[in-house]
Amino acid sequence: MLGGFPRVSLAHLPTPLERLGSLSKHLGGPDIWIKRDDCTGLATGGNKTRKLEFLMADALRRGADTVVTIGAVQSNHVRQTAAAAARLGLGCHAVLETEVPCTEATYLASGNVLLDRLFGATLGYHEHGADMPAVAEAEAARLVREGRKPYLIPVGGSNALGALGYVDCATEIARQADEAGIAPDCLVHASGSAGTQAGLLAGFSALGQNLPVTGISVSSDEATQRKKVRAVLDDTTELLGLDELPDSAVRVSDAHVGPGYGQPTAAMREAMALCARLEGLLLDPVYSGKAMAGLFAMIRSGELSARDTVVFLHTGGSAGLFAYDWYFNAD
Repeated sequence: MLGGFPRVSLAHLPTPLERLGSLSKHLGGPDIWIKRDDCTGLATGGNKTRKLEFLMADALRRGADTVVTIGAVQSNHVRQTAAAAARLGLGCHAVLETEVPCTEATYLASGNVLLDRLFGATLGYHEHGADMPAVAEAEAARLVREGRKPYLIPVGGSNALGALGYVDCATEIARQADEAGIAPDCLVHASGSAGTQAGLLAGFSALGQNLPVTGISVSSDEATQRKKVRAVLDDTTELLGLDELPDSAVRVSDAHVGPGYGQPTAAMREAMALCARLEGLLLDPVYSGKAMAGLFAMIRSGELSARDTVVFLHTGGSAGLFAYDWYFNAD
């Protein structure tokens, strides 16, 4: 199905599908398995690497010598994009939005930002609320005037082409679940720019599987997030020639956004601490920590029972932990 789309090899695939036995026991069920997309390899790993395999291939096909992309200050996507560009001999310019109201020195200069600079990316900072796609377009126009050939990558790499990375991942998960002898009842993950969720939904649909996929929103209210997922999903199914999925397929919870994107919550901290202490597993405070808190809430409310089997997709981001030392060392 994906053979007709150019692709470059950037990720260590397949990533493992592992059982979280101690965490499952501590919570009294369900049977929790984790898809380790924090182990994709590029620049400490993360879900964006799968998307970049298709996006970077398109950039090369079009003769680009520079990529321009968008993210928040501690963007996992920007880190992986900068690393992919370095590996492929391309320049990288990132327009960063100061979306999180934090002035701590480590937040502004450590974690992903430190790695962005190490990979050779140039960074431009813009106030929260700026029209970031317009800013990126302006940067691309500036590069053209300078004789460069830029390629624009949307925030999170989340368009139909990027979502193909998670169409492919759905096949990988289905194969690994079959090999492990499990039949998942649902999949839970962090939903932000929507490409991961859209790709998974399209991928499972292509396989003829109706596995429920719940996106735990990390930034938007439920209605807004559903619209974001719906838009990328429709573009992806159209690109692949698949039937349109019903609105009921787009499942989103906004109960764990907290004060806003990138802003810590007590439930996130509990989830991160339990995973670290029971499984030796690092989550991140922006995405996977809040998503795991969402999974805990689904279990504690009875939405998921002890008889169920759930796959948690780890989207990566542990490099960002070092930008939140001020929070985790506060007491």
